[in-house]
Amino acid sequence: MPGRRSATSVMSPYDLIIFDCDGVLVDSELLSCNALIDLLRQHGIDVDLDVVFDRFLGRSPQAIVDYCASSARPLPDDFQAKLSMAVREAFATSLKPVPGAAKVLRGLKTHYCVASSSDLERMDYSLGLTGFSSLVHNRVFSAEMVRRGKPAPDLFLHAAARMRAAPGRTLVVEDSVSGVQAGKTAGMTVWGFVGGSHYARRDGRAPLVEAGADRVFDRMADFHLHEAGLFGHAAR
Repeated sequence: MPGRRSATSVMSPYDLIIFDCDGVLVDSELLSCNALIDLLRQHGIDVDLDVVFDRFLGRSPQAIVDYCASSARPLPDDFQAKLSMAVREAFATSLKPVPGAAKVLRGLKTHYCVASSSDLERMDYSLGLTGFSSLVHNRVFSAEMVRRGKPAPDLFLHAAARMRAAPGRTLVVEDSVSGVQAGKTAGMTVWGFVGGSHYARRDGRAPLVEAGADRVFDRMADFHLHEAGLFGHAAR
C-alpha cells in the first residue's frame, strides 16, 4: 500500500548494543564459579553456588577480595593468579558459546561491542576459544579500564563513549543483577538474558526484573522478537 514502509526499512531504536561476555556470549559462568568455589575452599573459605552467584556474579575480582577480607579471611597475594589459571583450565576443556549468540552478532545492523567485568586476557582467551574474536575485533572493554566496576555505570559509559553512542540510544544485554543495575544507572535500556547454564536450576528472571531489566529472555534465537530494526546487515 502507498506510504507503508517495508520491514527492512525500519530503523533501529539503538545506535549501539553492548553485550556482556560471560553468560551472554560464552557459557562460562558455571565453570568460573565452580573454579572459584574450589579455590576458596582450599583457603578455608566455605562458600556455595548461591553465595557466589549473589555476591560475585558480574562483578570484578576485587569483590572477591573485599568479601574475604570482611570475613577476616584475607586472600594471599597469588590468589588471583591461581584463580585465573584454574578458570583457564576449565575453559580449555569445557567452554562453549551460548547457542545462537554468534548468529545474532552476524545479523546485526546496529553497531555492537563487548563490555565485561573480566580482565582483557581472560576475555581474549574465552572469545578466541568460542570463535567470537573475528566478530568483535577490537571492540572489547574491560572493568580494568575504569575506576569502578559493576554495579557502577562506569564501564558501560566508557564503552558507549568510545563507540560514540549516547547512553539513551544504547542497549545493554546482561545476565547479572550488578550488570543490569550498571546499565540502568548509565541511562541505557537493559535486556536480561537467562539462557546460560548457570540459570538452569535457578530463577534468573525475578532478580533481573527487580534490578530494572526492561526485558528478560532465555534464548538468543528470540533476541530480535522484541524490537524491529536490529537486523538486516552483516556485522561491521
